[in-house]
Parts: sequence; C-alpha cells; structure tokens
Amino acid sequence: MHRGGAEAQRINQITEEIIGSAIEVHKVLGPGLLESAYEECLCYELSKHKYSFKRQVELPVTYKEIKLDCGYRIDLVVEDRIILELKSVDRIMPIHEAQLLTYLKLCNSPVGLLINFNVPVVTHGIKRIVNNF
Repeated sequence: MHRGGAEAQRINQITEEIIGSAIEVHKVLGPGLLESAYEECLCYELSKHKYSFKRQVELPVTYKEIKLDCGYRIDLVVEDRIILELKSVDRIMPIHEAQLLTYLKLCNSPVGLLINFNVPVVTHGIKRIVNNF
C-alpha cells in the first residue's frame, strides 16, 4: 500500500530528523563504540525531538498457526512506523539490508534506516530502505 502525500511528507520529515540526530551522536562520540552506546544516545536525541519510540522490540515470526520466538529484536521503532537498525560494524553487508527489509515486511512498516556508526562519516553508513512506500 502506497502512502499518501501528507503521510509521505511526514515520514520523510521524521527520517530526516532521525538522520540529523544520528549525525549529532556520531559527531560527539565518533566511531568505535558498541551499538548499545549509540542506541542510548540516539534515544536521548529522539526524546529531545519529542518523538515516541520503542527500544528492542520483540519480533515473533508466525509459521502457519504457530508463533515462533526466534529472538528477533528491532533496535528502535520511531512513531510506530519507522524501523531503525543500528550497527557498529566495519561495513554494511547485504545481509544487514535483508534483515531490515524483512523487519519492514513483517511489521508492515513503510521505511527503515540502517545506520552504521563505525564509519568516519556517519552519512556514509546510512541506508534508507523502503517497503511499499
């Protein structure tokens, strides 16, 4: 389902502000820390922007009539529609992108951001992935 103009604009505005927050976190901390440190600081920045978010959201997988608890966790869900997958790795791999796309599909979320903080310039470590948007 494609989102209408106002919804698309709102999602774009939120993702831009999330990216700005990630830039701020990276500017202060730099690369090389654990993912959990970046998550904590990004949550602080999101709070300053008055965004609602949930951390470490469990994502069960349904197979036929059974619900499987496979241990999947979404790092952050912002405003109940944007999924953030945070990394602190040498480089983003295709499996990281596939992971986020799977989360988007399972949650029927329109947009996700894959953010790798372990890079000299954080904007080089950000990928925006869309799901029917």
